[in-house]
Amino acid sequence: MIEAQELTRRYGDFTAVDRVSFAVGEREILGMLGPNGAGKTTTIRMITGFLPPSDGRVTVGGKDLFATPQETRRQIGYLPENIALYPEMRVSEYLAYRATLEGMSSAAARGAIAGAVDRCWLGEVREQIIGTLSKGYRQRVGLATAILHQPRVLVLDEPTVGLDPKQIIAIRELIRELGRERTLLLSTHILSEVELLCNRVLIIDRGRIVAEGEPESLRDRLRGNPTLRVGFKGDPPDAAQVLAGLPGVASARAAAVPGAAAGAAAGSTLYTVECAGDTDPREEIFRAAVARGWVLLELVRDRASLEDVFVRLTTRDAAPAPVEGGDEEAGEEASGEVEGEAGGEGGAAGGSPPPASGQGSSREVPS
Repeated sequence: MIEAQELTRRYGDFTAVDRVSFAVGEREILGMLGPNGAGKTTTIRMITGFLPPSDGRVTVGGKDLFATPQETRRQIGYLPENIALYPEMRVSEYLAYRATLEGMSSAAARGAIAGAVDRCWLGEVREQIIGTLSKGYRQRVGLATAILHQPRVLVLDEPTVGLDPKQIIAIRELIRELGRERTLLLSTHILSEVELLCNRVLIIDRGRIVAEGEPESLRDRLRGNPTLRVGFKGDPPDAAQVLAGLPGVASARAAAVPGAAAGAAAGSTLYTVECAGDTDPREEIFRAAVARGWVLLELVRDRASLEDVFVRLTTRDAAPAPVEGGDEEAGEEASGEVEGEAGGEGGAAGGSPPPASGQGSSREVPS
């Protein structure tokens, strides 16, 4: 549904995004992960048509975004990280205004607004002034705007940033529901969000893709030999040597802080056992503990987390300190492009990219 080919964005001598290529299938939720300044937002802006690439191309539904911009942009709904809304307007007024910018007839707008209000749980604040809404409700207004014209593709940039736990749960449930009907590209640095919502993960660092795949496959690919977490009551003598000598064990070592490591009870000792290849020596460990009269409190097979994968792939040794605001802002300053200018009309407001209808300006930066 979305295909990015060799996307590159340069600001003078600075390359914010370097030959990024990927595809998102029909009704797939792809999570784009990366540290601050990795190039996520710049990539998102190019995919949605708010920022022209220095090189490369983007197709949506088989149509080139920059060759047929109006027709292609109709298929995209965009929720930027920072939603600029008119705080003096009521929610219903703002949605009606956005529907006009999308070129909808009055009848079509009424139906679309009712559907968006219902899907985004805005019924109780429909006639409320936007400036009085909480951050969570404003985020829902942004999502309602993004789905108002019923796009086939939704692009969400940090959709839960700044929300409280209850608001995050509500927004995640909405995203999950929308992903059953549409192609979804989700940019975030919240790892749990990716594991809960996404079918596939794209990890970007310093403007390049460093890993791609399903969360489970990434964990399996990068975790190395399987490990076990073994906990004993007290501190059995020579436990590390005994464990290391068992069949199927490559190595064994005491945890860095015995008795205080995660999962270890007070008065216990925790060991990390590396398995040899794909072997599973848990039965041998159990039998060795019984034979020696050791009290076995814990015997768990560890699995690498997405956080382990992320840290391993994006840890930078002696990397230059990023410019405040990340590479996106640094690049824009270097080229004289501020957010509204680089994004084009409507770049800050959510909903679809610059309306194909050409009716009015949708640069919605509140005064």
